Amino acid sequence: MARLLRSLLFVPGNNQRFLEKAKTLSADVICFDLEDSVPLEEKKSARNIIKGALQKRADYQAEIYVRTNSPVSGLIAEDLVAIVQKGINGIVVPKVNNISEIKKIEKILVNLERKRKLKPIELMASIESTEGVVNAYSIASSSKRVSALIFGVFDLLNDLGIEYTKQAEGAKYARAKIPIDARAAGKYALDAIWQDLNDEAGLEQDCTMAKDLGYAGKTIIHPNQIQATHRVFYPTNSEIMWAKKVIDAYVLAKEKKKGATKVEGKMIDEVHFKRAQTLLQSIGSA
Repeated sequence: MARLLRSLLFVPGNNQRFLEKAKTLSADVICFDLEDSVPLEEKKSARNIIKGALQKRADYQAEIYVRTNSPVSGLIAEDLVAIVQKGINGIVVPKVNNISEIKKIEKILVNLERKRKLKPIELMASIESTEGVVNAYSIASSSKRVSALIFGVFDLLNDLGIEYTKQAEGAKYARAKIPIDARAAGKYALDAIWQDLNDEAGLEQDCTMAKDLGYAGKTIIHPNQIQATHRVFYPTNSEIMWAKKVIDAYVLAKEKKKGATKVEGKMIDEVHFKRAQTLLQSIGSA
């Protein structure tokens, strides 16, 4: 798994200034948000702002995702119609409880992709309820589109009737289970946000714990959290070696006028080449 997902930064979709600033940020994934950070009366405006940002996709360094509203909100169909277009790398679906919710979203996506002549768009499913925790493996393995599970601690604790603390004692089982379920399905896992923007030492300790649990990276809510997160979620030696093999193999394939090739029995093409370049560039090896 050579993909770099150390950080996923949520950016309020109704804030044009924040979306503009995100062009210069070094997070691995920038996620324009339509959910919790956007009041109901501003959802339509936020969709239009995000749609405009996606039309300037080349200005952004990171992968670009959009977090829709939750399956139970009744707003996902409107979200997808507005934001599914060229330039979007993937979609974060919040508060996923079961497979059927993913399948309904996938059905909408298939129709939109067909009409708009787009390649299949990735999904990251955010697990934020007791039902979602129980069904985490089935959600992760429900579709090839699902590339990662995200742990959402605050709504889970609310579901359990537990107050939030930095130690999040009541969420320890769920936090440990989600990366196991994700890895078992061959997918990534991203850890929950760290709320205290003034506690960088706490953030770094929390990242270390998440890495030890098997998370590939962390969701974050402020640009100042990028550096500490990246410092902890540094690529492993095996990921670095894999990236180098991908680049060497793809360059050779291009010389032979081929668009794809195999590395250790795995098919790679341009997207894998780009991801490998990004990984090596992040450590100064490209």
